[in-house]
Formats: sequence, structure tokens, C-alpha cells
Amino acid sequence: MLVLLCLEIPLGYLYSQAERDRLINAAHDEAESLAAFTELSMDTGRAARELPRRVRADADRIGGQVSVIGRNGTLITSSTPMSRMQASDAAGRPEVVAALAGDQSTNVQTSRIGGVQYLSVAVPVGHSTPPTAAVHITVPTDIVHGRVHQVWLLLAFIGLLVLAAVTGVAFAVARWTGRPIRQLQQAAVQLAHGSLSGPVTVTAGPPEVKSLAATFNQTAARLENLLTAQRAFAGEASHQLKTPLAALRLRLDNLERSIADDGRGGLSAAQTEIDRLAHMVDGLLAMARLEENAAQRKPVELEQACMERHYTWAPVFHRQGVSLTCSSPGVGPVLALPGAIEQILDNLLSNALRHSPAGTTVTVLLHHRPAERRRRSLDQHAARVELHVIDEGPGMTDEQRRRAFDRFWRAPDAPKGGSGLGLALVQRLVHASGGDVTLHRSASDGLEVIVSLPCADPLPTAAPDIATTVTGRQSPASHPLLPRDVGPTGFPHTVSPINRRSSRRGEHRVAG
Repeated sequence: MLVLLCLEIPLGYLYSQAERDRLINAAHDEAESLAAFTELSMDTGRAARELPRRVRADADRIGGQVSVIGRNGTLITSSTPMSRMQASDAAGRPEVVAALAGDQSTNVQTSRIGGVQYLSVAVPVGHSTPPTAAVHITVPTDIVHGRVHQVWLLLAFIGLLVLAAVTGVAFAVARWTGRPIRQLQQAAVQLAHGSLSGPVTVTAGPPEVKSLAATFNQTAARLENLLTAQRAFAGEASHQLKTPLAALRLRLDNLERSIADDGRGGLSAAQTEIDRLAHMVDGLLAMARLEENAAQRKPVELEQACMERHYTWAPVFHRQGVSLTCSSPGVGPVLALPGAIEQILDNLLSNALRHSPAGTTVTVLLHHRPAERRRRSLDQHAARVELHVIDEGPGMTDEQRRRAFDRFWRAPDAPKGGSGLGLALVQRLVHASGGDVTLHRSASDGLEVIVSLPCADPLPTAAPDIATTVTGRQSPASHPLLPRDVGPTGFPHTVSPINRRSSRRGEHRVAG
């Protein structure tokens, strides 16, 4: 289009100027010829007989009006009859006055008469000063304008044809170039979702796109090899790491009867470090499995999951003199990875119990946050459910809350036994489920963890409020929502096998 504009607009202006010059030159030549004829006729005395006939013939040929005006402004002859007033007006025109004054140059004037634009040319007759007469010719320019408009329309039509042809070629080239790129884009989407069935075959397109397809196939193959190796590591590391740790713990337990009283402190410290290492291994393996598996989010009944974990953890909290309260006002299902809600609650409740003094309360609260209107439309997944886990422990400073989600980071005054992976695992599980997790200072200067998850339904179904406070020993096996993985002692089966001996001694170490 830029080339067409740079070519056709100057061409149109040049043609318009050429047509105007051609009309002016034709009128000038006609006026000069008639002026010579008029001078000859006046010199031979045949002006009265031959001049009117020549004036009418010239007027018919050029399609305009021709008149000869004398030195004193009187009309000698004209191609059309004129009144005295019209003759006086013609003699008073600037180009006629200039010609009667002896101006040898051609005077060209343009004017509009009756809505039609005319070109006026006046030349003197003879070489004397002042001349004997002046020839005045007026030619309408609408014919020239019509030809110029036709040329502009023709140029526009040609430009549109050229532009349409170039556009068609451009679309063909774009499709030829873009088809393999779209194939690569679809393959990239499949690779992101973990469903790429095979390498991308690109046989058409520019060489750069073919090279890009080959590089993409190499990258996908290398990524598949890395994921396969990571899956193999995650599957084998559990056995390869846990088995030596369990054997080492059993050896330490067997040494307990042979250790003197002054060495029991060192043995207990070694057992604690073994437990901490086992927790760390469990957390690392859980995070590795989370990073390697791109599971799809599914609707999860958050209220039911909270009640299940509540009745699972209730005896543990009771043994340490901490109350556990769960309030779930019918928030409906949320979108989350399968099994993620249980792991999130286990880690949060374990951290809250570790930092809660006896006689305090840990509160689990569910809150529905309605969707926000965005651009006059309501996004059904914009509605959120917030899970609040509030304790009355020492809390964290602002700097500690900013670093709490870092791997292996532990507060300086944190109790022994933690691995620094619990909150990091919670954050990854929440983000993988499409939510967010934040830490705040609670009203009692403790810690409040807020987990925000997207709703599975635009409007959750209403349900009666449920609020349960555990202040004494309850039998979790009697509750209909008790999960199947709860043992007879009320502990979840996530307790590490190497910790069961310590559990019998009253040291309830919960994995995660």
C-alpha cells in the first residue's frame, strides 16, 4: 500500500497538471491564431465579412466562447450574441484590460460562471501599442476535470487490484509459513499438559521453521528423558533412603538398654536427628512427586476434608492440652489436586500444634469470598474459599513470614524436630491447585495461615453451620466422617514407621 500511494498519488497529480497545461496551451494557440487572422482581416478590410465566420468556427471547435474586443472596449464580434452590458463586462475583465494595454504575454485567468469553472485567455491583436483589438477566449474546464476524475478512479481501481493480488499472495505465504508454526504451538500445548504423543513432523515451511521443529523435538525428547529419570529417582529414593534410616533407628532403639544413664541424652539427641532426617526425606519426596506430576484439578469437598482431618488430629491435640476448633459454614466444593487438601491440612495442623502452648486453641475456619465483577461479567471461578488456620503461639515477625515458605528455612526460636519443608510443600500444593497462601499475625499475636482456593461451583450449596470444639478425649472411630487411614489410636497413617516406637513412649511425632 505504501508503494501504491507513493506511485499513484504523484502520477495522478502529474496527469492533472498535464491536462491543465494542455488545455491552456490549446487555448493560447487558438487565441494566437485568431489574433493573427484578425490583424490580417483588418489590414485587408475583410474583417466585417470573414471575422464573424472564423470566430464562430473556432468557438464550435473548442467548445467555448470567442470574442474580439476593440481598442476602446467596444465589441467587434462574438461567437454568441451579447448585450451591451455583457460586452462591457467582458471588456472589463483583467485579462482583456491587460491585452488592450499592449501586454504581449498571454493572460490566463480561471473563474466560475454559473457554477462552471472557465479558463479565460486574452491576447493582443497586432504589434502596435496600444493594440488595435484583443482576442478573448473562454473555455469550460469540466471536460478536463471529468477526464482527471476518470484517471483518478482508474488509478484507484488498479491500486485495489494490485493490493488484492498482493494480499492474496501474502496470505498464501503466511499460511505456508504459519501452518508449521501452528503445529509447533499445538505440540507445545500438548507438551505442557504432558500429552505429547510423539515428535512433531514438519515437512513444509521455511527452513528456519523446519530447524525450529527439529530443535523442539530434541528439547521434548531431552525433557522426557529428564522426567523419566526424575520419576525413577522419586520411585527408588523412597526405598533406598527410608530403609537405611529405619535400620539405623532400630539399631539406636536396641542400644537404649545398653546405654548408661549419662549417655541417654546423646542417644535421645541422635534419635531426634534421625526423626528429623526422616521427616526431611518424606517432605523432599513429596515435593519431587508434586513437581513431576501435572495432575488435573478436581472438585474436592473442603468441608468434609476439614472434618476428617479434625477428627484425625483431635486426639493428638488433646494429649498436648491444646483445643482444636473447626468451623465450616457450608462453603461447597473447591478445585484442588487429588489428595492436596489432606496434605495441606496435615502440615498446617502439625506446625500449629508444634508452636501452640498447652491451654491454647487452634482454630480451623472456612470462609466463602464471593466473585468480583470484572468487565461486566461474572467469572464463575473467580469465587474463592478461604481456609484459615489460626493458632495462639508466639507468631512470626514480618521478616520471618516473608521467608517462611523457603525450603529448609526455620525460625531461630522454632522447636526441634522440624525440617523446614512443611510450609514450602503447602505453598507448592496450593499453587498447583490454582490458589494462594499467605501468612498473617492473628488477633492473639499468633500466626494465621490463609489458604485461598477457587470454587468448583459458581454458587456453593447452602449447608447448616457446623462448629465443633474438642476439649476432651473423643473416640474418632465413632464419627461417620472418619477416614479409613486412621488407626485405632487416632493417629493418621502418615506417621513414619520409624517413629512408632517413640509414639509408644508418648512422643507423638507426626510426619510432614
